[in-house]
Amino acid sequence: MKWAVRTWSELPRDLAKACRAAILPVGATEQHGPHLGTGMDFVIAEKLCSEVAKRTGVPMLPTLPYGCSLGHSRRWPGTIALQPITLITVVKEIGDWAYHSGVRRLFIVNSHVTNAAPLRCALEMLRAEHDDMMVAVINTATISERVRTEHFSDAQDWHANAAETALMLAEAPEIARSDLIPTSDDPDRTEGLVFAHPVNRTSKNGVTGAPSRARIEDGRELFAWMVEDLSALIEKGKLERPALEQSYFDPVEQ
Repeated sequence: MKWAVRTWSELPRDLAKACRAAILPVGATEQHGPHLGTGMDFVIAEKLCSEVAKRTGVPMLPTLPYGCSLGHSRRWPGTIALQPITLITVVKEIGDWAYHSGVRRLFIVNSHVTNAAPLRCALEMLRAEHDDMMVAVINTATISERVRTEHFSDAQDWHANAAETALMLAEAPEIARSDLIPTSDDPDRTEGLVFAHPVNRTSKNGVTGAPSRARIEDGRELFAWMVEDLSALIEKGKLERPALEQSYFDPVEQ
């Protein structure tokens, strides 16, 4: 169910079967501590959405591998960041073209925390322009309560922590370095702060949390939860209708 391998003659039928829905995975390319590859975020978005597309029959658009990673600074090599306005524009234009291909339900699945604000802006712009298009932004770490609990188990401002490390050990071992997992975990230093500080001012090595606790079996279980719970959300969204069929553009009749 990957959009990129379907033809123009096949996609209309695919979309009709999927209630005219499509999935757009959005990740990032950024440092993930000394032990995880810089593609962590887009790799998990790709793998997760690919599995969900198979389960739900909803076509998956090509994954965006870059995101708004400005907060990771230039302290560690590897981060390739987009400005927020760039991400907004890219996602808005992808949504426009998806609309003209027949998509009326767009699930934006985000695997990088600070993409959330630009993606919300893109959502606002898309639904304001396309009255009959529904758009959702779903963050992979908070798909459900059990998924959220696992991600936040060792830090509130987590990054390359136990959950992310376990996911990569289980699902993408080629970008995980077991021998480089820090033996001294880096604590969350953001509790009680007023300002949102960049990672260079909150972490010694790009990690926040306890990757030393990561276990392959935990990663397998967490990924299975993510697939199951995201599939359920998308199946529900395939059938959702607005509470009121009132046009965005038509004024109230006096």
